[in-house]
Amino acid sequence: MSRSVLFDTETTGLDPLTGDRLIEVAALELFNDLPTGQSFHRLIDPCRDVPEGATRVHGMTASDLRGKPQFFEIVDDLLAFFGDDPLVAHNAPFDFGFLNAELARIQRPALRPDRMRDTLVLAKARFPGMPNSLDALCRRFAIDLSERTTHNALLDCRLLAEVYVELTGGRQRGLSLAAEAAERTVVSYQAAGSRAPRFIEPSEAEAAAHAAFIKRLAEPIWQKA
Repeated sequence: MSRSVLFDTETTGLDPLTGDRLIEVAALELFNDLPTGQSFHRLIDPCRDVPEGATRVHGMTASDLRGKPQFFEIVDDLLAFFGDDPLVAHNAPFDFGFLNAELARIQRPALRPDRMRDTLVLAKARFPGMPNSLDALCRRFAIDLSERTTHNALLDCRLLAEVYVELTGGRQRGLSLAAEAAERTVVSYQAAGSRAPRFIEPSEAEAAAHAAFIKRLAEPIWQKA
């Protein structure tokens, strides 16, 4: 099985090169692009103010973060969760840029760019010329956005994981795995000596009634060549 990690960050602003800092990082473990339920989440004290504009986005102020661990205190746990696996994010260069700026401040190696998997690139390839923000993709795939009143790294990860499943066809792989598991359950059930499932066949009258109903349909698609 193939492991990857999907992650998201929240920050004090848009540019780490002008002093903006991380305030939150969250990550979900994926196997074959499907969430396993294992997650990582930390709030981080940026040791600076949080501008009002940033607070409007994610809802957090400097006082909310005061006393939380600093980045150097959580980095080992974060990198251990990341492992050496591919890293999935929406508009990944933004999140990589902030993480690498924080790593540089404490003289740690940067995340390699070849590990980057950008769901925004996947979305633009599939839906060229259309809005491809996380909110837009959730609406397109009928994913519930009711809890997303502000940006939150862990919630955004969970939403993005659902989007990523849709973008990569992971749901079909998941259904295939579920079908295989169900088949194994039936085999085990029979091997244990229990009665095998009984298949129900329609009577002649039921079959005739069904055929008469089908004749009333205008060109049913399943009868087309």
